[in-house]
Amino acid sequence: MRDARSRSFMARLLLALLLLLPASAALAGIDARFPQLHQVFPDADRFGDVEGTPPAAAVYRGGKVVGYVFETVMVAPVPAYSGAPINVLVSIGTDGTIRDARVLEQHEPILLVGIPVQKLYDFVARYVGHRVDDQIVVGGGASGSVRIDAISSATVTSMVANETIMNSALKVAASRQLIAGAADTGAAAAQVRADHFVPADWQALTGNGAIGHLQLARQAVTDAFKGQPESGLVDDPTAPAPGHGADTFIDLYFTDVTPPTVGRNLLGAAAHADLMKLLKPGDSAIAVMANGIYSFKGVGYVRGGIFDRVHLLQDGKLVLFKDADLVQLNDTPLRGKPDFAEQAIFIVRHGGSGFDATRPWTLQLMVNRQVGPLQSIYHTFTRDYRMPAVYTTRPDAAEAQADALPADAPLWQKVWYGRRVDIALLLAGLTVLTLILMFQDWIVTRPHLLERLRVGFLIYTLVFIGWYGLAQLSVVNILTFIQAVLHDFRWSTFLMDPLVFILWVFVAATLLLLGRGIYCGWLCPFGALQVLVNKLARRLHVPQFEVPQYLHERLWAIKYILLLVLFGMSLQSLNLAEHYAEIEPFKTAITLHFARSWGYVLYALALVAVAAFNNKFYCRYVCPLGAGLAVSGRFHLFEWLRRRKECGRPCQICANECEVKAINAIGQINFNECHYCLDCQVTYANDQKCPPLVERRKKRERAARPLPTPVLTIIPAATPATPEPAKAAD
Repeated sequence: MRDARSRSFMARLLLALLLLLPASAALAGIDARFPQLHQVFPDADRFGDVEGTPPAAAVYRGGKVVGYVFETVMVAPVPAYSGAPINVLVSIGTDGTIRDARVLEQHEPILLVGIPVQKLYDFVARYVGHRVDDQIVVGGGASGSVRIDAISSATVTSMVANETIMNSALKVAASRQLIAGAADTGAAAAQVRADHFVPADWQALTGNGAIGHLQLARQAVTDAFKGQPESGLVDDPTAPAPGHGADTFIDLYFTDVTPPTVGRNLLGAAAHADLMKLLKPGDSAIAVMANGIYSFKGVGYVRGGIFDRVHLLQDGKLVLFKDADLVQLNDTPLRGKPDFAEQAIFIVRHGGSGFDATRPWTLQLMVNRQVGPLQSIYHTFTRDYRMPAVYTTRPDAAEAQADALPADAPLWQKVWYGRRVDIALLLAGLTVLTLILMFQDWIVTRPHLLERLRVGFLIYTLVFIGWYGLAQLSVVNILTFIQAVLHDFRWSTFLMDPLVFILWVFVAATLLLLGRGIYCGWLCPFGALQVLVNKLARRLHVPQFEVPQYLHERLWAIKYILLLVLFGMSLQSLNLAEHYAEIEPFKTAITLHFARSWGYVLYALALVAVAAFNNKFYCRYVCPLGAGLAVSGRFHLFEWLRRRKECGRPCQICANECEVKAINAIGQINFNECHYCLDCQVTYANDQKCPPLVERRKKRERAARPLPTPVLTIIPAATPATPEPAKAAD
């Protein structure tokens, strides 16, 4: 019996360690993982290992290299609309041509809501036959560029796929000396001169190139679409009525307002100073101003938080703007500046894009023509820009490289280096949580302190980990990890997102030690959102409704059933499982900030609304991620939540107060369902509330009470009566 228990314990321990210390499986040959490569290179007799910088597998015929194969997520992971990169398997020949390109993994929400994913597959297939150094522009339009039409109604996804394929192919080809190397961007970076200011007016700034200009007449746009399908719409802006070809389609000016000579003159000293406070080191701010019938903001800002009409391009890297990058630009004091109907400032995040404002870049304006109810065609117009040299200064090369990573550093290290501030903030938060857990016995004796710590940490989890860091974990992460361990585990796949990786390591450790409750109760952004909504609802005296206990315990099974279904789907197709994992509202509520189609938003909002009446309804009954964590952490090593023999026999205070009803009628905590809120521990330490402590306190008070001092009453003895003297006889 003891041996059986020992074996059972070891099996459970290994299950928990699976998330913390996965054993790296030996890498199978790339052709074994992707047999279709034999069709791409039919004459190949051997496929090498994935190696080198950037990582790629060589293809051999008769001992001679005839091509290379690589996954773009390992070479140039570009965050797409979903926040995750599109992974494409790309094959290139030694002549610099793209032999094959096919999508391995994508998480684009637009492809889950009405647009067939086959359109993305077909779009990627158009790159076959192009050279890796071709200047391919989605929608075409740039001088010397190759035109590829975007996926209709998915322009952002199209542009990200374009950058992903071309940037990664160019890197691999240049590193293997198949083509001339790309422009050297590793020289000492120039910097904007923050101390250089010269008063200037509109004419001076446009004259010296500090403000760029793109002007399009309606006829020029019509000519660009020549030979393309007509819209047929009466108000089609790309097809002017006769006699209106010379009308202005768009008259657009753009500039980098980071240099004081531009920013202070254009915005005013105070507004420029406020803007600079929003920028991190290396960030840039691009002002765009326009008149005309065409809006450069487009519909992306309203629909999904990404601007699909105006972008920047530098060294083949595309810079897209999200809603968080927008700063309103109002009337400015610059002398001679025209009035503009539309103005905006876009912040370019240096850490995420590698954009260098002191080097040449190109503004792209994408113009769309509606040719059907759900179909559009596109054309891209461009203007080059370079900041005037007088606004910049170049530091000494040795000084500039002092704190930078080596050029040949692995890609994941560069990603971690770029997000080092975010990593520090996450580690600081996890340190605070660790201290709370370590000193919980002291903290629970101070309930007001615990409440402040808990609410503050939940706000940190929701805002920083969730909405800012986009580090909301998902059941998809568990399924992906299992697939990687079973088939082809690579650390680089998981290291590409440092916040998610660090969070998973911490969660794995707490699963092994204390169970699922630490993540679900403290680190889940959507869980934090539900708790904060419920706390606010209780303050507003919103009535609370609880499911009867017998039904409550049966509803627990729903999330485990969902986990089994998704796991079964993942064995057949991980993409299929990801599609149905939308049962989780995390992508809508956290990753995409509710900027999604109405069906998804309504579902997420409904779950948040239910939390106002029944705390953590989704977490208790529906969440497959919680089920996966409960299974993994079922056999944790320690139980730091204290109980007494009187708990449940007869005391039911903790059971009634538990926010997720994880304490049964006999006082036992179900650690599969416990969210580690510590409320029961506050009651456990409260001698005004916990019956055993109340009784002990009363005994101590009685024992310490002084005995009453006896009062001694002295009653004097009765004095014998003195006989009266006899009267003298007469």
